[in-house]
Amino acid sequence: MHASSSPCRRAFAAACFGLAVLFAAGQACASGPSFDCSRTRKGSIESEVCKNKDLAALDRALAEVFEAATKIAANEHPPTLRAEQRGWIKGRNDCWKSKDRRTCIAESYRLRIAELEARYRLAPSSGPVWYSCDDAPGSEVVVTYFGTEPSTLIAERGDQTSLMYCQPAATGNVCSGRNESLEKCNGDVIVVWGYEARPMRCTPTRPQPAQ
Repeated sequence: MHASSSPCRRAFAAACFGLAVLFAAGQACASGPSFDCSRTRKGSIESEVCKNKDLAALDRALAEVFEAATKIAANEHPPTLRAEQRGWIKGRNDCWKSKDRRTCIAESYRLRIAELEARYRLAPSSGPVWYSCDDAPGSEVVVTYFGTEPSTLIAERGDQTSLMYCQPAATGNVCSGRNESLEKCNGDVIVVWGYEARPMRCTPTRPQPAQ
């Protein structure tokens, strides 16, 4: 009886071992980044992400957002999302120049996640809000706000669009894009549109839709 049960015991032990391996692999996937750490180069930014659980979590979050954005961008012409992502990766990898590499990498991930969530409407939004600036014809700015982290907005003026990241300030919120900014200051909205452009004082002309 003892001899005949040995194969069963061995099969059970093998099954348990297999489950343990699968569980361990699952745990590694859950805590690691979205890419294969065994293929990273020592000292690279990718290896830094692999070594830090918080950076790995940000990488997984970005991978999920990017996948969702890719589905929405499937009909974009010309297709730009993947090319932009390659450009972002090069920018993230420039964090090797930073004195605080981990902070630089984390900030790069957070800004990219917020950008994709805003551009592809993957985050809660409010607006659009129409602003008339300096009471001048053609100076209307249309703004949509997004509940990203950090918070963002997309501003449109004529055929131009600017994505801005927002930060709290002593007098209100300050949002900055490449060459544009929007500042809420003591009830007023000040918009700068373009490099070294003159600030415009803006007031809402259409009410914000109820959420």
